[in-house]
Amino acid sequence: FHIGEREEKCIIEDIPSDTLVVGNYKVQRWDIHKHDFLESAPGLGMFVTVTSPSDISKLQVLLSKLYGPQGTFSFTSYLSGEHIICFQSNSTRFAVTAGSKLRIHLDIRVGEHFLDESAIQAKDKVEEVNVRLEHLIEQIHHVTREQDYEREREEKFRKTSEETNSNILWWAIAQTLILISIGIWQVKSLRDFFISKKLV
Repeated sequence: FHIGEREEKCIIEDIPSDTLVVGNYKVQRWDIHKHDFLESAPGLGMFVTVTSPSDISKLQVLLSKLYGPQGTFSFTSYLSGEHIICFQSNSTRFAVTAGSKLRIHLDIRVGEHFLDESAIQAKDKVEEVNVRLEHLIEQIHHVTREQDYEREREEKFRKTSEETNSNILWWAIAQTLILISIGIWQVKSLRDFFISKKLV
């Protein structure tokens, strides 16, 4: 994605609790003379800020750090919900003169645990199988947490739907009772009117 040199850009990730999130990014600056983005942006860094929802519906800062023109950041989510990841360059130029465009390449991996390649290339096959097995167990735990989170969301949605359906049913019953009582009142009023006028 593209941002201005002094602009802040945020993305939202819906992340289950107790999940490792790893992000890799690279910044490229627009070159006016070449009319293209340079391969790197020397001298530029990125402020990365990660906030998560807390119990009292306020945002809690999980990560706030300055990185270089390319880097890797990681954090662990403690609560499930929408996490906000924001990027802003550390450019010291004034907003008027900071007209450069920046291109940010971003790769976010949620719940991924990377294998240690040096351990895998070890000669001992038992150790290699052990490392791969631990990696698979971590992946299974991540899938289980993801399923639990989706189950929680489905349960909340189902409760909301049932409450809405119940409200609609009671509203329909109340409307029916009001219509019946108005009808009975109108019939009685007409009957009393006709009797008073001696038409019946």
